[in-house]
Amino acid sequence: MKLDRLLAITMTLLNQPRVSAAVLAKRFEVSLRTIYRDMEAINQAGIPIVSFAGSDGGYEIMEGYRLEKQVLSLEDFSSICTALRSVRSATDQSEIDRLIERIGALVPEPSALEGQSLVDLDFKPAPNDKERFVPLHEAIKELKIVQFAYLDNKGSETERKVEPMGLFLKGYVWYMYGFCLNRTDIRVFRLSRISGLKILPQSFVRRDYTLKDVERQFMERADFAKVKAVLRFRPEAETRVRDEFGYDRMTVNPDRTISLTASFSSMDRAVQKIMSFGGSVQVIEPQQLIRELKEQIRKMSGLYSD
Repeated sequence: MKLDRLLAITMTLLNQPRVSAAVLAKRFEVSLRTIYRDMEAINQAGIPIVSFAGSDGGYEIMEGYRLEKQVLSLEDFSSICTALRSVRSATDQSEIDRLIERIGALVPEPSALEGQSLVDLDFKPAPNDKERFVPLHEAIKELKIVQFAYLDNKGSETERKVEPMGLFLKGYVWYMYGFCLNRTDIRVFRLSRISGLKILPQSFVRRDYTLKDVERQFMERADFAKVKAVLRFRPEAETRVRDEFGYDRMTVNPDRTISLTASFSSMDRAVQKIMSFGGSVQVIEPQQLIRELKEQIRKMSGLYSD
């Protein structure tokens, strides 16, 4: 397509100081006359092309255009490259390397992008997740149905066939979202809970859903304040309390214990989180949560009754 060729010629000129018409004609398998017309079209699009005659002649983009005509700063480009390199570490996509090269062509010295970003991102999945990540990523690109066993948070395992639509990272955990053919609805699957993954030969037509639609649907259904608990922590738990609940929600008492009110999406979540603090936390209220904790502690004690 002509538009693809024009873009490719522009990227070539951005990456190289000067290119002859003959080289471009050979690379894109078109006539010299076509290259001359393409150069005129690129000029008319607002990208200043300069031609040079002679044995070392050719075309190049006017000096000073690369950065001055861009909306993004060098730091912006550096941040984009940092994010792309992080995605590259997660997906092993060689295409991202070429994309980074093309972005580098938009600045005077691509090497200047190295070391500019003040934020480092690591999107690499855990080793166990990566076994699922790579084939799921391929299935998403190729629009292939996947089949797997899925273990929910209550320990029930079910067989699923899914039209995979995307992968996303949330709270340091990788998830896949897609249309579940067993539930006939959009579902989100945590990668660590998937086993026996198979990519089936059947293809599918991607449905009109985006990750934003999935998040909106999830937020409409979820009640993150279903269970409210008043908690008191021992002083040695302060660092973790700050990390997980936030400094602003804490009240440090005269005896250095810490009080706060926390919200949980379910009783199970509240019990799991509170028990993870062991003997460093006491539930003040509600009574139902205290009863649930006592029941869990009784069950645990029974395991060690001998």
